[in-house]
Amino acid sequence: MVYPRTPVSKAIIWIPLILILAIAAACGGAAATPIVVEREVVKEITKEVVVEKEVIKEVPVEVIVEKEVIKEVIKEVVATPVSAAMSSGESMKPAGSINYGVKETGIFEGHPRFISSPRVQYSAVTFGESMFAIQKDLSPGPMLATEWSISDDFLTWTIRIREDVEFHKGYGKMTMDDVFYTYKNYHEGALLARAGIIGDFWLGNDGGSQEFVDDYTIKLNTGTPWVPARAYEMMRHLGGVSTSVVSKKQSDELTPEVASKDIAATGPWEIKEHSSGEFWRFEAVENHWRQTPYFQELTLWSIPEEAARVAGFQTGKLDIFEMSFDSLPTVEAVEGAKIVAWPNAGQAGLNIYGQTYGTDKDGNPYKHLDSNNAWISADPDPESEEWARAVKVKRAMAISIDREVIVDTLLSGFGKPLFMRDWMGHEAKADPRWTFPFDPDAARVLLAEAGYPDGFSITLTPAIRGAPAEVEACEAVAQYWEDIGIDVKIQKVPYATIRPELITRKYQGVTCHTVSQRLTPVIGASNYVKKSTFSYGTEHPWMEEHITDALSEVDPVKLAQKEKEVYGWMYDNVMSFALYAHDGIWPVGPALDPEWTPFGFSEVRSPSGFEYIKHR
Repeated sequence: MVYPRTPVSKAIIWIPLILILAIAAACGGAAATPIVVEREVVKEITKEVVVEKEVIKEVPVEVIVEKEVIKEVIKEVVATPVSAAMSSGESMKPAGSINYGVKETGIFEGHPRFISSPRVQYSAVTFGESMFAIQKDLSPGPMLATEWSISDDFLTWTIRIREDVEFHKGYGKMTMDDVFYTYKNYHEGALLARAGIIGDFWLGNDGGSQEFVDDYTIKLNTGTPWVPARAYEMMRHLGGVSTSVVSKKQSDELTPEVASKDIAATGPWEIKEHSSGEFWRFEAVENHWRQTPYFQELTLWSIPEEAARVAGFQTGKLDIFEMSFDSLPTVEAVEGAKIVAWPNAGQAGLNIYGQTYGTDKDGNPYKHLDSNNAWISADPDPESEEWARAVKVKRAMAISIDREVIVDTLLSGFGKPLFMRDWMGHEAKADPRWTFPFDPDAARVLLAEAGYPDGFSITLTPAIRGAPAEVEACEAVAQYWEDIGIDVKIQKVPYATIRPELITRKYQGVTCHTVSQRLTPVIGASNYVKKSTFSYGTEHPWMEEHITDALSEVDPVKLAQKEKEVYGWMYDNVMSFALYAHDGIWPVGPALDPEWTPFGFSEVRSPSGFEYIKHR
């Protein structure tokens, strides 16, 4: 059975008049031709000094050279593209506007205590900056942090930040007090997916401590060893778990609630105005420490309907937008349009909620555990008959999906089938037996053996976070399950609406959830332990023990073995499964130069680095 792509109506697409007028008003004029200059940075090194700690060095970033090369000696900064206004004697001001169409931004919040997904990822590409920028090879590079070292026992991290970063709105230079305040509030706000482990790392909640060496340096004892990749992922720039540093002084003066609506952060774009459910508008930060944008204004427009985003691009009201793959032929027909693509941008999978075996972080049994659900065992013992019955149900669900057809149709071939969550990009060290071959007949047999010859009912919810085909693929999964007798209720709601029930472990059903590439698979496994703020809806005493152990393994060889053991158990018991890995593609209109390089690569499902986009 083939599931065709959702067609785009050939009827006239109507966009609300107020939106068209607003976007049109935001479009600016042409700017002078920008110049990109390469700065060669020579790091000062003191030789013949005994060093007791491993120091992670900065990684240079490639830039385009068009005019000249200026050589400077800078103590702590890596080479990054700089705007002409910063690198030449001429005064070149940003000009024009970029209009970016997205599915959903959510209500604007900028303070760490109040921000949650999907606002987190949009904040990171606009007003926010974090400690580290992940490089193409998934290694950590400097951003706000310039130097860092880890003690031999992996307990003490020494981190130094830049001394020249100015906050928006005149709130002065960033210091380590601001950084510590930011992470403290991410933890206490408990809305970010990594809020729990932020408390362990930054606040010493796992027996650690902090020492402020000076205004720009902190020494953190974490109490227990940390896998370095886990720390880098938690402090990275871009993506749904990124952490943007904000001004402590602003919140002290205005209160966090007020500051959140007009946040003073450090990124190249400063928030100017926003309207719930309509737009976020930003203005370029001139003489920004990293990159002054070439455009004066950046506006994110909330446009849930794909057809409306396509129409906005066709009429020139949008310069770039989040696009479903089946819109590619229509977009390519737009005069002057270009397509930008990145491989391994995201991985889609299914999270099976309700599998909350054992106790919560306070030691209490989960009150929402319901063995009346077909996929839930009445006995948490993996050797019990009840457990085997639930595994048969979940395996039937996993093998009833034709992943090849989804990739070929909904992704237009821009991807590949994937069977285990979190392993995109790490296939070389995965177990080759981790597959779920498409076999709907075998799936029906498994359901009958489990006691459900006529199927059962289940709720399926797409986590709408801006990934290509995330809703359409979820609808295809529903069709495949209906085909083997499962009654599926599709629940399409904003991600901000469903997320609280995921955090509290109340939601019962399945979500289609797309994430970016993991620095190492065990980072994804951290969503299956009780202390995690965000939850994939699946917890078990075996997983709690073995995932926690893997998360503290600092030997890379042993870590790889433990990751395979954890996910091998999850595969055998079908605790969750993946759908596909997809490339990131997005259209660029005729006003934008499609040749730009983002500053970080931890998130390439959607465009970033707008400050580096030049006028075409």
